[in-house]
Amino acid sequence: MVKVKTALRRAFLDNWKFLLLSAASLAAFLLFWSLYAAWLRADWPFHGTPSPSAEYVPYPWVVLGALIGSFTTPDPATRLLMTDHILASLKRMFLGFLLAFGLALPLGLLMGRSRSVEAVSSPIVELFRPIPPLAWVPIFMVVFAFTTGPILIVFLGIFFPVLLNVRLGAKSVDPLLIDAARTLGAKGHQIFTSVIFPSTIPHMMTGIKVGLGIGWMCIVAAEMLGAVGGGVGYYIFATSQYGRYDLMFAGMVVIGILSVLTTGVAGLIERWVYRWMGMK
Repeated sequence: MVKVKTALRRAFLDNWKFLLLSAASLAAFLLFWSLYAAWLRADWPFHGTPSPSAEYVPYPWVVLGALIGSFTTPDPATRLLMTDHILASLKRMFLGFLLAFGLALPLGLLMGRSRSVEAVSSPIVELFRPIPPLAWVPIFMVVFAFTTGPILIVFLGIFFPVLLNVRLGAKSVDPLLIDAARTLGAKGHQIFTSVIFPSTIPHMMTGIKVGLGIGWMCIVAAEMLGAVGGGVGYYIFATSQYGRYDLMFAGMVVIGILSVLTTGVAGLIERWVYRWMGMK
């Protein structure tokens, strides 16, 4: 317990300026939000006629209350709790991520190290890469239905960032390191596991972090059009249709928190892999 307190104290002292600026930034955002909501309602310190748009921008503390209540009170549309919606969205994100990572990692490594594979794959990749994943939502929802469609939308959102970063990492390996490994007697698979793949990890983790952010945007858009079993995106859309904008904003806050948490978990895994491989 003493060691944990010491580690936390050291972490705070090392990052106090960053934490202070982050807290100040968040406080400034909440202050601006509160003043804007007060201005729309002509509340203190503003005077005049309330705006018809006031109901669309609730106060931050109203959203906080709605967020807390969403975990104990079912929403008016699906009669599900926020935990049910979160679990549904996390399941789609997890399956979409596994599918994207499982395909992008080997393909990116092959494209980065084999000109033949790159020649075959690049035209297809470059053809579909510029198409926004959200453009596929109507098609996927019809062809793959509301159960599989959102998962495939997440797959597209995560696949290309991971693929391109892994390919870049595989291409960026210093040839001198490969030559040195060969001089020391390393075989093909040893060069891959000891030189090429470790050098690719920083690029791969960058792709994963970017992909997760895009994936959460994709899952919200896909679930808004309808999703079997709920989902935070569907929650946001459904509560807005009922005029519960406090609940709608609460769902948006949940998406932001989930995105931060998943990216943070990816960062922890990255540091663990670095230590395991002796890179840091």
